[in-house]
Amino acid sequence: MASMTLILFGTLGFLLLLSIKLYQRCPSNKILVIYGRVGFGKTIQCHHGGGRIVWPLIQGYAFLDLTPKTIHISLKGALSQQNIRVNIPSTFTVALGVSPEIMQNAAIRLLELDARSIEMMATEIITGQLRLTIASLRIEEINQDRERFLEAIKDNIEEELHKIGLTLLNVNITDITDESEYIDSIGKKASSTAVNQAKVDVAEQEKQGEVGKASQERDCRILVASYNADAVKGENESAAEIASTNAMLAEKEAEAKRRSQTALQQAEAEIQKAKSLANTRRLEAEQIVPQEIEKRKIEIEAQAEAQSKILVAKGEAEAILLIKEAEALGIQKILDAKARGYKQLIDACNQDAQSASTMLLMEKLETMVSLQTEAIKNIKIDKITVWDSGNQGDNQKSTTSNFLSQFVKSLPPLHDVAGMAGLKMPDYLGTVKSARKTSEEELQLH
Repeated sequence: MASMTLILFGTLGFLLLLSIKLYQRCPSNKILVIYGRVGFGKTIQCHHGGGRIVWPLIQGYAFLDLTPKTIHISLKGALSQQNIRVNIPSTFTVALGVSPEIMQNAAIRLLELDARSIEMMATEIITGQLRLTIASLRIEEINQDRERFLEAIKDNIEEELHKIGLTLLNVNITDITDESEYIDSIGKKASSTAVNQAKVDVAEQEKQGEVGKASQERDCRILVASYNADAVKGENESAAEIASTNAMLAEKEAEAKRRSQTALQQAEAEIQKAKSLANTRRLEAEQIVPQEIEKRKIEIEAQAEAQSKILVAKGEAEAILLIKEAEALGIQKILDAKARGYKQLIDACNQDAQSASTMLLMEKLETMVSLQTEAIKNIKIDKITVWDSGNQGDNQKSTTSNFLSQFVKSLPPLHDVAGMAGLKMPDYLGTVKSARKTSEEELQLH
């Protein structure tokens, strides 16, 4: 019983020590990220404050720092809605968000990244959204309504920062300038307007003072004169004053009418100018533009046709070149084969060129005889008529014998053919005598 109790207490102590070792506490300035098998359908858990047990082998953990980061951005040349480039140096304070959704995004996208990488990522997002915000506002809205400008920056930037797990804590715009000095001109204009208005106010007050003073003096003089002058004088003065007032009124009416006519004439001139410009553009669109298009179309078609002809000519030239190369190659192969055959024939004749030539002639002998035979085979002897008077003198042949002799001699002997080729027939084919037999002997031989 005591041993069982001891084992139980030992087991409980071991589990307690193990739990203490596995229990991870999360400081208030950090986010505890547990990853691995953390639940059904989940891959990570984020906790701000408190602590959790991290089971070994199946789970791991890491911390994300909540310390705010200050990012200085010196934005230059950003385009406003009026296409005026402005320079807005600013300072942004960002940090990791602690809401569940933002912590989840931070754990997915910023875990294991160093502070420099996080700052660079936030700088890129802020710079892009700041340019977008400036592009949607006018210079007057950016420079004068700073509160609205800051609200627009927060609305645009903070939503993008939430996507990577950051939140915007503070925005500080130090100064706003522009390359064209438009903002300075606005300030100078406002200052000049205020000064001029002050001068006008002062002059107005001085005028009222002088008018009041003059009015008092006039009343005094009129009062004195009324006592010293008669009624006619008073009427004359009143009539003169009325005439003067009427003259001033007429002058003002004439001036107003002149200004009205001038403005009307200027407006009419602008209208005529606009009509002339519209007619010019219409004529260009109806006449010049179609002609330019047709001209460009003709140029393109001519270029295409020329290019096509060049390609066709080039292809035909290449085809002819290939044919000629193939023909030359075939002739070269034939010549090479003949050269090899002649060389083998000479080698077979023990380098005796005369014997080799004789053998070549013998190969062609049958062809030559065939050609000789073809020359006379169609001659019909029975159709030859020879008129012979039968008269012959001493050592003279008859006409018939002369015809037969000349007929036989018309066939060149074989030895003569060989001689024309510069060859000597072998002895077993006979020899050629130096003197010819008589026509009667040749006739008898035949």
